[in-house]
Amino acid sequence: MIERYTLPEMGKIWSLENEWRTILNVELAACDAMAELGEIPAAAAQNIRAKANFTVERIKEIEAVTDHDIIAFLTCVAEYVGEDSKYIHKGLTSSDVKDTAYCLMMKQAAEIILDDLKKFNEVLRRRAVEFKHTPCIGRTHGIHAEPMTFGLKLLLWSAEIERDIERVEHAKKIVSVGKLSGAVGTYSNINPKIEKLVCKKLELEPVKLATQVIQRDRHAEFVTTLAIVSSTLEKIATEIRNLQRTDIREAEEYFQPGQKGSSAMPHKRNPINCERVAGMARLVRGNAVAAMEDITLWHERDISHSSVERVILPDATINVDYCTKKITKIIDKLLVYPEKMLHNLNRTGGLIYSQRIMLAVVSKGVLREDAYKWVQRNAMKRWLEGEDFRTNIENDEDIKKYLSKEEIDECFNYEWFLRNVDMIFERFGL
Repeated sequence: MIERYTLPEMGKIWSLENEWRTILNVELAACDAMAELGEIPAAAAQNIRAKANFTVERIKEIEAVTDHDIIAFLTCVAEYVGEDSKYIHKGLTSSDVKDTAYCLMMKQAAEIILDDLKKFNEVLRRRAVEFKHTPCIGRTHGIHAEPMTFGLKLLLWSAEIERDIERVEHAKKIVSVGKLSGAVGTYSNINPKIEKLVCKKLELEPVKLATQVIQRDRHAEFVTTLAIVSSTLEKIATEIRNLQRTDIREAEEYFQPGQKGSSAMPHKRNPINCERVAGMARLVRGNAVAAMEDITLWHERDISHSSVERVILPDATINVDYCTKKITKIIDKLLVYPEKMLHNLNRTGGLIYSQRIMLAVVSKGVLREDAYKWVQRNAMKRWLEGEDFRTNIENDEDIKKYLSKEEIDECFNYEWFLRNVDMIFERFGL
């Protein structure tokens, strides 16, 4: 059975030690397959598996002379194996083992990120239920619109994380492939059955066709998926940052005892972790652009993608892993202020009920255009002159013809807007 690396830290996946160990696993699987097909002696394959090893330091020493990393690796392994090393890498090209290894590493990284996202979603759903019926103002264009609940805000984020989980699952499938088909993908010096056996052992799917390399649209889809995930995290972080603003302050990051917000101003409580998540999302989107640039290579392959991937694959996966864990902690300990939400909901003096009043008038047979005009003129008096909206509505001669004071009173009730909240939560099994 091939050696598997279930690593708790994302960074270890992309260490040189793990990269070379994964490449060695591909080489060993290829030797086993060749032995199974009778192409190399079974005893040689057993000896290779028993003795094959390397040190990163020795590989670097050899590479300083060869200026070729895979050759340096093979030379280093040969020093451990001895005579039977002549069977290692038989019929293969560098990209056969390196591309297949990188796909294994991306698969491992995707598994960690999926675990992160699922744990984050559990926290979001728990806190959504906690604030399921907590009224707050919904905003459009940053302006007060109509009442909603804070639980719906959290549930909306959960729904997006669910889609991100689906995206990462698909991206994982797209990169869970391998290729051992030689210099230009024609199996010129290797039996196609070896690729099939190796991929089965590594739990990968053989690509249907490759050049010297696995095509980089797969890698681009993987990294752009991570960019979408990071954008979701940024969206959540940005909303918390806005809610923490002094003039809103409906929710804020947990501020632990002894924490300091500013070197100059002792009163500061700043959303520094959300700002970190928002900033780091920019890096992942930049990585996605680089990944898309890697799709275009000269003829059957050049090496321009290689230097890029050495940076963007570790950076993007480590970034998303870190930020997902960070935002999970933020939401888990988020300080929420329902009383401030209710205060803000009432700050406009009832303007948020304008649509309900208009529709109540329309229900009496009035043209919508007329009803809109009557309600709007009273709303503008509130905005521009500070007059009481509800009093003006009650005294408006046109509106009084159609609505009684009791009917107007019914319009100024935020609970009416929240009557379908339970139904929405039921869609999520909550």
